[in-house]
Amino acid sequence: MTQHADINNRYGAALLILGAAVFTADVTVLRFLSPEVPFALIIFFRSISQLIIVSIWIALRNPALFRSARWPGLVVRGVTSLICWWLYYASFQRLDLALASTLTFTTSLFTIALAPLVLGERIGIKRATTAMLGFVGVIIASGLNGFQVETGVLFGLGSALAAALLIFQNRVLARTEKTATIMFWIGLVASLGTLPAALAGWTAITLQDGLLLALAGTLATFGMLCTVEAYRFGEVSALATFPYSRILFALIVGYFLFGELATLRESIGAAIIVFCGLVAHERRRKLHP
Repeated sequence: MTQHADINNRYGAALLILGAAVFTADVTVLRFLSPEVPFALIIFFRSISQLIIVSIWIALRNPALFRSARWPGLVVRGVTSLICWWLYYASFQRLDLALASTLTFTTSLFTIALAPLVLGERIGIKRATTAMLGFVGVIIASGLNGFQVETGVLFGLGSALAAALLIFQNRVLARTEKTATIMFWIGLVASLGTLPAALAGWTAITLQDGLLLALAGTLATFGMLCTVEAYRFGEVSALATFPYSRILFALIVGYFLFGELATLRESIGAAIIVFCGLVAHERRRKLHP
């Protein structure tokens, strides 16, 4: 959470790859939970882990970061994160690791589609074509058949859409708020939002499930911190390809731990989504240096 750092693209890339591995480990750990564990507990442990870790960091470095005059915007940001996490983990419960991971990268496509509505940006024919082609990749990868859409795919796309909204919210909040303050309020709002449901289902978990939930929440928070720090040390344009290493990690873990093998259709769709995401990223960089 350093506020300034010299450019070091190699270090930034290493942090992004580490973050991708940690995010994959997070959703992998959750697959070993007992089926009786209430879903709300997954989100609660994710939220409370971030709240505790960031609170310790702020308390040790700068307690003033707990407060903000723009707390209403931070609350809205926290609610959006809660929705995003809920849909995100629901998609990983229902889909293969590789497909669920691939769908997370449609966030950049939703960002293009929403930019004219939210920011009034003109995206142009090329960017619009890139976005449409990317969603064709989603159709291919997820095997959509007519109007029959798998619930897990809808959850994954919903999570990516919420993540795109978070990007726009971050652009506003980052003008006045530090990263630590934003992350603290996300953890606080999400923890309070899931607390009632978590308390209702608390008696259903064993010690082993509790430890798995705590581990997953810690991993997810650590993955987010790696990602944030990566872009403090490295240039966005230089690091564009490295988040996609998550798909590779998901393929490896899915195959060796769960016997999941990506089909040709999923591989082609993932390749299209990755290509369009990279092209969209490059065009955003040129338009907004």
